[in-house]
Amino acid sequence: MKEPLIADGYDSMVSRPLRSACLGLLAFAGWLLFAASPAAAAVAPDLQVNGIRIENATTGSEFIPRGVNWPSFEYACVQGWGYSNSAATPETAQAMLSWNINTVRIPLNQDCWLGDDGQPRFGLLPPYLTAAGYRSAVEDFVGELTDAGLAVILDLHWSGQDGTAADGLRPMADERSDDFWASVATRFKANDAVIFDLFNEPHSRWDPAAHDWAFLQTWACWRSGGCEATDQADTDLPITGATYTTLGMGSLLAAVRGTGATQPVILSGLDYANDLSEWSERAPDDDQLIAGFHNYPGQKCSYSACWAGKIETVAAEHPVITSEFGQRNCQADHIERYMKWADRRGIGYLAWSWWVINEGCTNYALITDVDGTPTPTYGAHFRAHLEDPATPPDDAKPEIIPELPHPADRGGAGLKIVSAKFRSGQLKVRLKVRPVASERVRARIVLYRNGKKRKLKLKVKVRRGIGTIKRRLPRRARPKRLIAHYPGDKLLLPGKARFSLKSSRNARPPAT
Repeated sequence: MKEPLIADGYDSMVSRPLRSACLGLLAFAGWLLFAASPAAAAVAPDLQVNGIRIENATTGSEFIPRGVNWPSFEYACVQGWGYSNSAATPETAQAMLSWNINTVRIPLNQDCWLGDDGQPRFGLLPPYLTAAGYRSAVEDFVGELTDAGLAVILDLHWSGQDGTAADGLRPMADERSDDFWASVATRFKANDAVIFDLFNEPHSRWDPAAHDWAFLQTWACWRSGGCEATDQADTDLPITGATYTTLGMGSLLAAVRGTGATQPVILSGLDYANDLSEWSERAPDDDQLIAGFHNYPGQKCSYSACWAGKIETVAAEHPVITSEFGQRNCQADHIERYMKWADRRGIGYLAWSWWVINEGCTNYALITDVDGTPTPTYGAHFRAHLEDPATPPDDAKPEIIPELPHPADRGGAGLKIVSAKFRSGQLKVRLKVRPVASERVRARIVLYRNGKKRKLKLKVKVRRGIGTIKRRLPRRARPKRLIAHYPGDKLLLPGKARFSLKSSRNARPPAT
């Protein structure tokens, strides 16, 4: 999830029904009836990856995750008001079962689990939060869910290096993340209904003030780490320049396997888990891996042509879980298109999110209360689909899913300095950018005057892809270098071009 999570929590604990005690044969008969009920007989799946499928090893049947995300363990503890919201109860598990949910993803906080950087944060009143209490609270809720027959995904959602509180989403794991996973895997390695999601949303970080990347995530960094990433939560501005050394998926996986844990492991792709383009080539060698995909409107791969061309390609070789998807405009057209597409390919999906938020479905809320009452349209539509999932269409009559026009993939700006000359104090530059550009090109001229280095900044208007600079420079100024930059827009990625100027002669960039 790209946005910072705002704690709104649940207003009250779900009240637990009172159970009357009976004696003798009456009590025994009551116990037999309870034991025969579906809830009591529920058995959590024994999950394993077998080729391109996730299977329940107990039954040998395919297991397709269809469920929800359950946030609050990642943010409540750093805000100091609890380990999670108050609905981590058996009643919540039963409410989820009533929707036909079979899997729940729980986002976690690295510092609260390890007890780093003063986390969990103490509240104003006792009982005070502790790392041991946080770990037990997570374990207790996982137990409530698996006892009800649900599978659980544990996700490293918020992290931070030593000295930085885990107060939001960072670009990639850090030096403490392998310790986090070694501890989590040790605690849950005996629970075969648990899957480990090693890092929520690997991503790059754009600096709007500099009009450039503060950190550019690559697939090599994703796998092996060792990159210097921006040490700020993903919505925190301005960029301060603080960095940390990342840890790659290979190291996180090794930490899990080093504990003897054999459960399936999710590795989420780049660009907030929306890009799986090199997943198959870059993933470490392990036969229990699952590709993690996130899918929200407005992301680059949020339409069926991309799903068919890129996600289905990975699904032909590895299991894929859509560990997050959703829609925040109180509509359901996007999730309906995706669920129908995924159902036909055996790809599971987990909606964001099972929480009660004052803003309602505008903040991806599926429910309006702790009893599981769905929000209008978004929650109601998702619940209805889970209760009656789409069946694969007849091959002779393939189902046509209506789709809104998808946004064009952002391409390169194509920025070039075509020619430049400086003569008799006059600088003339001609540059090109793709004709669909909607922003001004920004140029910086580095010059020397009276032996001192100076810089001039310009904004260049572009018409039909051509821009010109005509500027009379100060007397005795000698330009040395021209740097042009396109800031990017909805269609074009940022671009940059450089050129070294020579005084008193025409100049053209070398042929490429």
